[in-house]
Amino acid sequence: MQSYSLTVDKFLDHAAKWTGDREIVAAHGGRGPSRTSYEDLRARSNRLSGALLALGLRFGDRIATLAWNTQHHLETYYAAMGAGMVCHTLNPRLTAAHLAAMVNEAEDRVLAAAGNLQPLAAELAALCPRLEHIILLDDPVPPSLDLAGHAARVWGYEALLSTLGAEAAWGGFDEETPAGLCYTSGTTGQPKGVLYTHRSNYLHTLRSLQADAIALTGSDSLLVAVPMFHANGWGLPFAAPAVGAKLVLPGRQADGASLARLMRDEGVTIAAGVQTVWLGVVDHLDATGGELPDLKRVLIGGSSCPEALIRRLEDRLGAQVQTSWGMTELSPVGTIAPPDAPASAVRASGRPPMGLDLKLTDADGVTLPRQRGVVGHLKVKGASVVDRYFKAQSDALDDEGYFDTGDLASIDESGALTICGRSKDLIKSGGEWINPAEIEDIVGRDPAVGQVAVIGRSDPKWGERPVLIVEPRQGQSIDPRGLVEGLRGKVADWWLPDEVVQIGAMPLAATGKIDKNRLRADYAEGNLAQHGSGS
Repeated sequence: MQSYSLTVDKFLDHAAKWTGDREIVAAHGGRGPSRTSYEDLRARSNRLSGALLALGLRFGDRIATLAWNTQHHLETYYAAMGAGMVCHTLNPRLTAAHLAAMVNEAEDRVLAAAGNLQPLAAELAALCPRLEHIILLDDPVPPSLDLAGHAARVWGYEALLSTLGAEAAWGGFDEETPAGLCYTSGTTGQPKGVLYTHRSNYLHTLRSLQADAIALTGSDSLLVAVPMFHANGWGLPFAAPAVGAKLVLPGRQADGASLARLMRDEGVTIAAGVQTVWLGVVDHLDATGGELPDLKRVLIGGSSCPEALIRRLEDRLGAQVQTSWGMTELSPVGTIAPPDAPASAVRASGRPPMGLDLKLTDADGVTLPRQRGVVGHLKVKGASVVDRYFKAQSDALDDEGYFDTGDLASIDESGALTICGRSKDLIKSGGEWINPAEIEDIVGRDPAVGQVAVIGRSDPKWGERPVLIVEPRQGQSIDPRGLVEGLRGKVADWWLPDEVVQIGAMPLAATGKIDKNRLRADYAEGNLAQHGSGS
């Protein structure tokens, strides 16, 4: 059979050739969206490859992006990867110090930053002496970046493209060539990089497109509300051109009003993002009475979604919710509820598509003899799963080649996975374990609860005791004692929280998940009184 390297440039080549006139729509705040086609996007991306080569970059060099979901960012993806360079996505919600640790370890030579992130880009450049060029994306205004003596040259994106842009050869290299770099976290401890290859991204794309997974087709209009700096935007910037789907990019605007308007105007049929995004959309629709008549499915990832929120989303949006679970280390899709899944399966995180295997072990890493109906430590294996962290000295796998996710999970008889919490989040009280995720799942079903988290608080007698923290749903009030009583009989009495804290807005980490580290700092270190609580 023919040798046909599995490289991601082939996705955009395919789209340009067979669905060349299909639209990519990018929002720009109050200016109205811009529109291009796959054919034009491919041509511009390829010319940007030529410009990068003209700047002196070579095969294997790493290019950092500090950007939102925009056309320029998408073009940078393909320009870097198509020419055999590595696209290193950075999270703009992290501090300059955290980002600098990643940029310096990656030895990035170029930073492509959104025009409205110029202050952060300047602060970052001051900490990264290896940066040679800074390219300002998206913003049509001339660059005014003050680098305070840094040697890097600053380019406006369109000026760079018109001055140095030229056709360049894409592909033609080994499919195991690195394509993307994404760090798992920069907020606690040493950040760890995951280096994706062309092969891993290609196979991940095929896996996510399966009919029992994302099931994206050329007739769909896809809104990518998950940031492109989160594990390659869940791989959707590859999946959309692979099938020729219309691609809708929201830019920086992820508020409910902006997304609802964009989804309605562009006939979005499938939308992907974390649950807090969709909570904002339904709150906006409830307040304005609007509808999204074309929407068929909403893909949710990031963290466990309460059943009450799933029901609310489906009722208000008139669309099916597909829950999923994944990690940066998995490229990132791990499991997903099928599009036609019954309600019971949607409450779980779905099944693994072909190409990913998983197993449950005990705390010592021994595979559990029974895999269904029990809770264990979740480990995964597959062609799109990390083998070794970037620049690490040893593999991150067990003796059988499985990666430890750090999650506790169960698998039901149908094969649907339920994440039962992070092993590090377990609360040890009186020598016994309390699982916060079980309490969160029950409390989250209360229609008055918007978001919920349970953390452990140090206790002189028991070691730790649970604290329940809730954010009320918009316009609702919460009865703290009622929430605790609602748990009675559903969990052991000694699991019942000692404190209930009501807060106006749940703190979110840079990934969009609830920031339990912040909650522990604010509410588990003797600070309950100053924040207000009741139970």
